[in-house]
This record gives sequence, C-alpha cells and structure tokens, in this order.
Amino acid sequence: MGGLNSSNLPEASYGRSGEPEAREGKSHAWVWVLALVAVVALGFWYFHGFKASTEAQSPAVSGPGGGGRGGRPGMGGAGFTVPVVIATAQKADLPVYFNGLGTVTAFNTVTVRSRVDGQIVRINFTEGQTVHQGDSLIEIDPRPYQVQLEQAEGQLAKDQAQLRDIQVNYDRFQLLFKEGVIPKQQVDTQLAQVGQFEGSIKADQGMIDSAKLQLVYCHITAPITGRIGLRLVDLGNIVHSGDVNGLLVITQLQPISVIFSLPQDQLSQVLGKLHGSQQLTVEAYDRDDTTKVATGKLLTIDNQIDTSTGTYKLKAVFNNENNTLFPNQFVNTHLLVDTKRNATTVPAPAIQRGPQGTYVYVAQKDNTVKIQPVTIALSSGNLVGISQGIQPGDVVVIDGQDKLQDGSKIDPRPPVGSGPTRAGQGQNQMQAARQPSTPVPQDPQSPSSQRGKRQ
Repeated sequence: MGGLNSSNLPEASYGRSGEPEAREGKSHAWVWVLALVAVVALGFWYFHGFKASTEAQSPAVSGPGGGGRGGRPGMGGAGFTVPVVIATAQKADLPVYFNGLGTVTAFNTVTVRSRVDGQIVRINFTEGQTVHQGDSLIEIDPRPYQVQLEQAEGQLAKDQAQLRDIQVNYDRFQLLFKEGVIPKQQVDTQLAQVGQFEGSIKADQGMIDSAKLQLVYCHITAPITGRIGLRLVDLGNIVHSGDVNGLLVITQLQPISVIFSLPQDQLSQVLGKLHGSQQLTVEAYDRDDTTKVATGKLLTIDNQIDTSTGTYKLKAVFNNENNTLFPNQFVNTHLLVDTKRNATTVPAPAIQRGPQGTYVYVAQKDNTVKIQPVTIALSSGNLVGISQGIQPGDVVVIDGQDKLQDGSKIDPRPPVGSGPTRAGQGQNQMQAARQPSTPVPQDPQSPSSQRGKRQ
C-alpha cells in the first residue's frame, strides 16, 4: 500500500468555487426535482378547478334556455335555491297615455297701467295678494281732474244762459218778421246763433263727462281675479299714461292652462277623439315625472305643426283649486287617449331583455323557473301589457332575475308590504301544489269504505 503513487489515483476535479463538481451536480438535481413537482401540482389544481367550473355552468349552456333566450348563468345553475320576489299576471284595464313636456301658462295676464297722469296717494294691495275683479288697487291724486270738472260745469252754465237769451231773441224776430218789420235774413241769422250755442252746450257736456271719467281713472281697480306680483311703483311716485312698465301685473291662477307638445305621428289619434266630442283627460306631473300635481281637460289643439321639431302644441285647462300649478312652471303631461280593456298585465320589473327579445321568468309548481318569451303590447306606469307569451294567473319573477337561468330552483316570496295580494296567493298556490295531499277521512258507512273493507 505504501507503494501506491498518487499519480495512479483519479484526480478530483474542482469548480471555480473550490468545491468538487460532483457535489454541484447533485444539488442542481434536487432543484429540478422540486420544480417538476411544483409544476405537476399546479397543473392538477388548475385542471380540477376548470372542470368544476365547467360542470357548474353546463346547465346554462345545455339546458332548455341555454344562452339563446337570454338566460344568464348564476347561482341558480349550480343547484342553489335562489330567493326571488314573484307576482301574478292578471287582467286589468290598461290606460294608454301620450306623454309630452309642457309649460304652465296663466289663463289671463294683465299689466295694470295708469290712464291718467298724477301722483300716487294710496296703495291698497300687498305684493302676492289675491284680488278679485273690481277691488281697489291704487288711487291717484284726483284734485286736478276735480278742478277740470268744475271748469267744464261753469262753462256749461254760461253757454246755457246765452242760449236762453238767443232763443228769446229768435222768438221775437219771428213775430217781427210776420208783421213785416224785419227781413227774413235776420230771422235766419238768429236761428243759426241758436244752433251754435246748442252745439257749445253739447261740447261742455262732453268736457264734464271727460273730467268725470278722469276722476274714475284716478281710482285703479283690478280688471280680473288673480294674484298680484311685485309692485313696480311706490307711494308718492308720479305716473303717466304713457309709462311702459306699468304699475303691477296680475296673473289668473284659477283656472290655469298648460301648453305641451306631442309628436305629429300621434295627431290623428287625438283628433279622432276630439272629433268624436270626447273629453280627454290630461294629468300634470312634476319635473321628475313621479308625482301627479293636477288633473285637467284637453281644451284645444294648435292649427299647425312645428316643422323644426315635428311636434304640435296642445292646450289643457286645470281648475287649480289648491294653486299647485304656477305660471311658467315646467311639467310632464300625460294625455289619456284610450283604455285597453281586459289586457294581461305584469309589473314592469318582470320584463327582461336579451339578444332575441323580451322574456320573463315564469315560476313553475315545482319551485323552478322557465324562460318565457313575451310580446309587449303597451306599457303604462309600472304595468306592462302582454299580448302574447303568458296568460292571466301565471306567476312571474319581478326581483332576483340576475341569479336565475332556465330551470333554476327558487324560493318565491311576495312583494314587501303587499299583504294578501295576488302575488301572495300565487305563492300559496305553488306551495299547495308541491305539498303531498292529505287523505280525507271517510265515513265508515260510506260505500267506498265498505268496498275497502270487503277487499
């Protein structure tokens, strides 16, 4: 052994770090083994999760509804029971409305102006007050016109005295002419003077009436019944008959009108109702179109169509007993033109829309749902009229459709606060259908009982 030479032994190779290369290769092998195990585990987890997801969605693809009728995969397709709110389709009279945008317009608006010149000595109203026709509003200083009246009366008295004198002379000239003392021309001249003074008396009477009228104009009264706006003058102001702004504005609020527009395509149907002497009802709603403000009647239709908008104007009148409508107020108008009798209706939330049209989820007796295509005839408020697809008495889902698909299991519930409505009755009917029937106890003496005993 001692004769062995180190040169006969295999040399050990060393790497850059001074470690043998055999150890470095062994450590790299373990790294590759661990990486391979991780890749296998990740692939198994991904394949298992993808398969489970595919199985959960398979009823939505292969079921009767599939994806073709608008059914959506969700919780209902994975075997879950989905809580939903249901309602029952029923027959009802469905009103047909034409909806438009309107503006409230005062039936009469008057800007009160002075018809005489003078100083305001009294104001008999307050801003925003409701006045009636004939109520005193403003008084203008009447003294200048009282003086004019006295002057006209004095001139009338003077002319009347002169007329009497001329009339006496005319009677005397007639006697002298008959006696041949004076010529006929002198008599005619005296007669002409009588006519002149008679005309002067009529002119004086006109001046008196004019002065009296000016005195009447000094007391300004309300020409209509309505609400007074902000006054435009104050006590002590000098006003003139030619002032542009006026003294105040009165608007009539009862009754009041609404002018609104509708598309020209609806004109023929509205005209047909008016030509039939049928009074059409108009309902005014607030700006949000949620709260009804007032109910009135259609008064008339404009005589032309606006070519720039393709609409025509209509005018409706409202009694406005509570002053809920105000001039220049914006409202949404609903014109009732017809009523569809005995139409099959469902709540509007029951209608769903998909690539192939509208449909509803119909609840079945076994607590499942079925996708049913429907044809909408018309809609009014929260109700939709169905012309084809469902019948009165069918139970439809009105809330919770986003978790449903064809064949989903459901837990039907009536609308909140509905009480014993038809929707609740529909739920009770469904629950009664899926419960086992209880045998009815029979009379021992009945023929059917006796046949059971003999058997």
